Amino acid sequence: MKNEKVAAILSYLHDNYDDAKTALDFHNDYECLVSIILSAQTTDKSVNKVTPVLFKHFPDFESLGKASIEDIEKDIKTLGLYHNKAKSINALGKVMASEYNGIIPNDKKTLTSLPGVGIKTAGVFLLERRGEQVIPVDTHVRRIAIRLGFAGENDEFSAIERKLEKAFPYEEHAFVHHSFINFGRTKCSAQRPNCEGCPLAAYCKYSSSTKGKKSKRG
Repeated sequence: MKNEKVAAILSYLHDNYDDAKTALDFHNDYECLVSIILSAQTTDKSVNKVTPVLFKHFPDFESLGKASIEDIEKDIKTLGLYHNKAKSINALGKVMASEYNGIIPNDKKTLTSLPGVGIKTAGVFLLERRGEQVIPVDTHVRRIAIRLGFAGENDEFSAIERKLEKAFPYEEHAFVHHSFINFGRTKCSAQRPNCEGCPLAAYCKYSSSTKGKKSKRG
C-alpha cells in the first residue's frame, strides 16, 4: 500500500507539475543564498522585486558585509522581518568574505553554521546550486506532507525532511520538493484547498476529515 501510494502521488505530480522549479530569480551562488534567506516568511515574488536593486548595490559578499544595516534595509524594507534579514545577510557577508573568500561551502553542517542559514535554507541552496537530491521543508511542503500522511502535526521540519526522503525514491527528492510547493500554491492551499476532484483525496487526511464534517452537518 505504501509503495502504491507513493507511486500514485508521483504519477499525479509528474503529470501536473513536471516542470516545477523555484520561483526565485538568481544568477549565481551569492544571489541564490541571499535570496533564500530573504524568502523566509514572505513570497518569492516579493523577494524578486527587491533583489535586483539589492544586488546592484551589493553585488557580492564583500560589499554586502561592508554595507550599513540601514542601507541594506532601504533595499529590502518591503519584505517581512526586513530588519532582522538585513542584519543576517550583513553578518553573512562579513563571514563569507573574511573566512571563506566568498566561496560558499558545499556541506550542510558548515552551511548551517553561517549567519541566517538554517536547515531549510541550506537544503534549498544545495538543491538549486549543487544538484543534490534533498527535500527541504518549507510551510507548503510541511502542509502537504502532513495532509498526505507522511508526517505528524507535531513533527519538526527536520523530522519531516527525513521522513519524506525515506518515503520517496532518492532520484525524486528534488522533484518532490518543487512539486509539493507548486501543488500547495495552486491546489492544496492552507485555508481553502481545492479538494473536490483531487486525485490524491484518497490519501489525504484533510480531505477525509472535511468529508466527515460535511456528512455530519447533512
